[in-house]
Amino acid sequence: MSARKRERAEASPEPGAETPFEASLERLTGIVEKLENGDLGLEESLSLFEEGVRLARSAQTRLDAAEKRVEELIAVDENGDPVSRELEPE
Repeated sequence: MSARKRERAEASPEPGAETPFEASLERLTGIVEKLENGDLGLEESLSLFEEGVRLARSAQTRLDAAEKRVEELIAVDENGDPVSRELEPE
């Protein structure tokens, strides 16, 4: 298996499985380092760039969802009392 195919296999979890946020961030960091190095061909650079954009968008969506959950957990009403309500499970 070529290095490129191996990298893609490592980056692609099983269908339906979600990659942990930290693993996605680590993969994105690796992609940025490779692109900054400038030793890749055009096609490989484009492929990695596309993967990086997908990972960055996914990470932002997950961060936004986490921020919303935190805001719900620390919410207070006009009297300063904690707002309690049932949270939706993930």
